[in-house]
Amino acid sequence: MSLSERFKTKGIRDSGSKEDEADTVYLLAKELAYDVVTGQTDKLTAALAKTSGKDIVQFANAVKISGPEIDKKVCKTKPNSGDRNYGKYGDKKGSGSDSIVALCGGAGDSSNGGDAPQHLGDFVKGTLKEDGNGNWPTSKTATGTPASDTNDNAKNVATDLTKLTSEEKTIVAGLLAKTIEGGEVVEIRAVSSTSVMGCLGFNY
Repeated sequence: MSLSERFKTKGIRDSGSKEDEADTVYLLAKELAYDVVTGQTDKLTAALAKTSGKDIVQFANAVKISGPEIDKKVCKTKPNSGDRNYGKYGDKKGSGSDSIVALCGGAGDSSNGGDAPQHLGDFVKGTLKEDGNGNWPTSKTATGTPASDTNDNAKNVATDLTKLTSEEKTIVAGLLAKTIEGGEVVEIRAVSSTSVMGCLGFNY
Protein backbone atom coordinates (compact mmCIF):
# COMPACT_ATOMS: atom_id res chain seq x y z
CA MET A 1 0.00 0.00 0.00
CA SER A 2 1.53 3.34 -1.01
CA LEU A 3 1.43 6.57 0.95
CA SER A 4 -1.16 7.96 -1.44
CA GLU A 5 -3.64 5.16 -0.96
CA ARG A 6 -6.67 5.63 1.23
CA PHE A 7 -9.44 3.62 2.76
CA LYS A 8 -13.10 4.13 3.50
CA THR A 9 -14.72 2.41 6.46
CA LYS A 10 -18.24 1.55 7.43
CA GLY A 11 -19.78 -0.05 10.48
CA ILE A 12 -20.77 -3.69 10.46
CA ARG A 13 -24.18 -4.28 12.02
CA ASP A 14 -25.33 -7.82 12.59
CA SER A 15 -29.05 -8.38 12.79
CA GLY A 16 -28.79 -9.08 16.50
CA SER A 17 -26.59 -6.15 17.45
CA LYS A 18 -27.74 -2.88 18.92
CA GLU A 19 -27.37 0.11 16.63
CA ASP A 20 -25.90 2.39 19.30
CA GLU A 21 -23.26 -0.20 20.20
CA ALA A 22 -22.32 -0.60 16.54
CA ASP A 23 -21.99 3.16 16.22
CA THR A 24 -19.75 3.31 19.30
CA VAL A 25 -17.39 0.65 17.97
CA TYR A 26 -17.38 2.23 14.51
CA LEU A 27 -16.44 5.62 15.95
CA LEU A 28 -13.65 4.02 17.99
CA ALA A 29 -12.23 2.37 14.87
CA LYS A 30 -12.25 5.72 13.06
CA GLU A 31 -10.69 7.47 16.06
CA LEU A 32 -7.85 4.95 16.18
CA ALA A 33 -7.15 5.32 12.46
CA TYR A 34 -7.17 9.11 12.67
CA ASP A 35 -4.88 9.28 15.71
CA VAL A 36 -2.33 6.96 14.07
CA VAL A 37 -2.11 8.95 10.85
CA THR A 38 -1.92 12.30 12.65
CA GLY A 39 0.57 11.05 15.24
CA GLN A 40 -1.42 12.07 18.32
CA THR A 41 0.15 9.77 20.92
CA ASP A 42 -1.96 10.80 23.93
CA LYS A 43 -5.24 10.48 22.06
CA LEU A 44 -4.16 7.22 20.47
CA THR A 45 -3.25 5.86 23.91
CA ALA A 46 -6.70 6.71 25.22
CA ALA A 47 -8.39 5.13 22.20
CA LEU A 48 -6.28 1.97 22.39
CA ALA A 49 -7.06 1.69 26.10
CA LYS A 50 -10.76 1.53 25.20
CA THR A 51 -10.12 -1.27 22.72
CA SER A 52 -10.54 -4.87 23.87
CA GLY A 53 -7.54 -7.14 24.23
CA LYS A 54 -9.08 -9.52 21.71
CA ASP A 55 -9.28 -6.77 19.07
CA ILE A 56 -5.70 -5.68 19.77
CA VAL A 57 -4.56 -9.27 19.24
CA GLN A 58 -6.42 -9.42 15.92
CA PHE A 59 -4.81 -6.14 14.86
CA ALA A 60 -1.32 -7.32 15.83
CA ASN A 61 -1.78 -10.57 13.92
CA ALA A 62 -2.85 -8.58 10.86
CA VAL A 63 0.26 -6.41 11.17
CA LYS A 64 2.52 -9.46 11.33
CA ILE A 65 1.01 -10.80 8.10
CA SER A 66 0.56 -7.56 6.14
CA GLY A 67 3.48 -5.54 7.48
CA PRO A 68 6.25 -7.72 8.94
CA GLU A 69 8.67 -4.79 8.93
CA ILE A 70 6.17 -2.78 10.98
CA ASP A 71 5.87 -5.70 13.41
CA LYS A 72 9.60 -5.40 14.09
CA LYS A 73 9.26 -1.72 15.04
CA VAL A 74 6.50 -2.16 17.62
CA CYS A 75 7.02 -3.51 21.15
CA LYS A 76 10.71 -4.15 20.47
CA THR A 77 12.19 -5.33 23.76
CA LYS A 78 15.30 -3.66 25.13
CA PRO A 79 18.56 -5.12 26.45
CA ASN A 80 19.63 -4.71 30.05
CA SER A 81 22.88 -3.25 28.75
CA GLY A 82 24.68 -3.16 25.44
CA ASP A 83 23.18 -5.84 23.24
CA ARG A 84 22.68 -8.57 25.83
CA ASN A 85 19.83 -9.81 28.01
CA TYR A 86 16.86 -8.56 26.02
CA GLY A 87 13.44 -8.72 27.61
CA LYS A 88 11.42 -11.87 26.90
CA TYR A 89 7.62 -11.74 26.86
CA GLY A 90 5.61 -13.67 29.43
CA ASP A 91 2.11 -13.56 30.88
CA LYS A 92 3.26 -11.31 33.75
CA LYS A 93 6.40 -9.53 34.93
CA GLY A 94 9.11 -11.95 35.96
CA SER A 95 11.01 -12.32 39.21
CA GLY A 96 13.56 -9.63 38.42
CA SER A 97 16.30 -12.05 37.41
CA ASP A 98 14.70 -13.95 34.52
CA SER A 99 14.22 -11.03 32.08
CA ILE A 100 10.53 -11.89 31.66
CA VAL A 101 8.45 -8.82 30.81
CA ALA A 102 4.75 -8.16 30.23
CA LEU A 103 5.30 -4.56 29.17
CA CYS A 104 5.45 -3.68 25.49
CA GLY A 105 9.10 -2.89 24.78
CA GLY A 106 10.24 -3.86 28.28
CA ALA A 107 13.93 -4.28 29.15
CA GLY A 108 15.53 -7.49 30.36
CA ASP A 109 17.27 -8.07 33.68
CA SER A 110 20.99 -8.51 34.28
CA SER A 111 20.77 -12.22 33.51
CA ASN A 112 18.79 -14.86 31.60
CA GLY A 113 17.77 -12.44 28.86
CA GLY A 114 17.33 -13.07 25.17
CA ASP A 115 20.11 -12.72 22.61
CA ALA A 116 17.89 -10.65 20.32
CA PRO A 117 14.89 -8.35 20.78
CA GLN A 118 11.32 -9.58 20.59
CA HIS A 119 8.57 -7.67 18.82
CA LEU A 120 4.81 -7.15 18.50
CA GLY A 121 4.09 -10.70 17.35
CA ASP A 122 6.04 -12.07 20.31
CA PHE A 123 4.18 -9.69 22.62
CA VAL A 124 0.92 -11.22 21.46
CA LYS A 125 2.17 -14.80 21.68
CA GLY A 126 3.80 -14.50 25.09
CA THR A 127 1.79 -11.82 26.87
CA LEU A 128 -1.58 -10.98 25.32
CA LYS A 129 -2.43 -14.53 24.20
CA GLU A 130 -5.89 -14.63 22.55
CA ASP A 131 -7.79 -11.96 24.46
CA GLY A 132 -5.31 -9.69 26.24
CA ASN A 133 -4.69 -12.15 29.08
CA GLY A 134 -5.23 -9.44 31.68
CA ASN A 135 -2.32 -7.45 30.23
CA TRP A 136 -4.34 -5.00 28.17
CA PRO A 137 -4.34 -2.03 28.43
CA THR A 138 -2.20 -2.34 31.61
CA SER A 139 0.52 -4.95 32.14
CA LYS A 140 0.59 -7.36 35.07
CA THR A 141 3.26 -7.26 37.76
CA ALA A 142 5.02 -10.33 39.17
CA THR A 143 2.15 -10.78 41.64
CA GLY A 144 -0.42 -10.71 38.85
CA THR A 145 -1.84 -7.32 39.82
CA PRO A 146 -2.05 -4.40 37.35
CA ALA A 147 1.04 -2.21 37.13
CA SER A 148 0.86 1.18 38.84
CA ASP A 149 1.37 2.93 35.50
CA THR A 150 -2.19 2.63 34.21
CA ASN A 151 -2.52 1.83 30.49
CA ASP A 152 1.23 1.30 30.17
CA ASN A 153 0.91 -1.22 27.35
CA ALA A 154 -1.53 0.96 25.43
CA LYS A 155 0.84 3.90 25.89
CA ASN A 156 3.89 2.03 24.61
CA VAL A 157 2.05 0.62 21.59
CA ALA A 158 0.76 4.11 20.77
CA THR A 159 4.24 5.60 21.09
CA ASP A 160 5.71 3.03 18.71
CA LEU A 161 2.90 3.42 16.16
CA THR A 162 3.27 7.20 16.03
CA LYS A 163 7.01 6.84 15.33
CA LEU A 164 6.37 4.90 12.11
CA THR A 165 6.88 6.43 8.67
CA SER A 166 3.93 8.14 7.00
CA GLU A 167 3.44 5.19 4.67
CA GLU A 168 3.54 2.72 7.56
CA LYS A 169 1.05 4.80 9.54
CA THR A 170 -1.35 4.69 6.60
CA ILE A 171 -1.05 0.90 6.48
CA VAL A 172 -1.57 0.61 10.24
CA ALA A 173 -4.59 2.91 10.13
CA GLY A 174 -6.18 0.72 7.50
CA LEU A 175 -5.50 -2.43 9.51
CA LEU A 176 -6.92 -0.87 12.66
CA ALA A 177 -10.09 0.15 10.87
CA LYS A 178 -10.41 -3.31 9.38
CA THR A 179 -9.64 -5.45 12.42
CA ILE A 180 -11.34 -3.52 15.21
CA GLU A 181 -14.74 -5.15 15.59
CA GLY A 182 -17.40 -3.14 13.77
CA GLY A 183 -15.29 -1.67 10.99
CA GLU A 184 -14.21 -2.87 7.59
CA VAL A 185 -12.31 -1.43 4.67
CA VAL A 186 -14.66 -1.00 1.73
CA GLU A 187 -12.64 1.27 -0.53
CA ILE A 188 -8.97 1.90 -1.26
CA ARG A 189 -7.89 4.32 -3.96
CA ALA A 190 -5.16 6.85 -4.63
CA VAL A 191 -5.73 10.35 -3.28
CA SER A 192 -3.90 12.74 -0.98
CA SER A 193 -3.16 11.77 2.63
CA THR A 194 -5.41 14.57 3.87
CA SER A 195 -8.30 13.06 1.97
CA VAL A 196 -7.85 9.85 3.93
CA MET A 197 -9.32 11.63 6.91
CA GLY A 198 -12.06 13.21 4.87
CA CYS A 199 -12.98 9.81 3.53
CA LEU A 200 -13.27 8.52 7.07
CA GLY A 201 -15.61 11.35 7.94
CA PHE A 202 -13.34 13.20 10.38
CA ASN A 203 -13.38 16.89 11.10
CA TYR A 204 -9.86 18.30 11.04
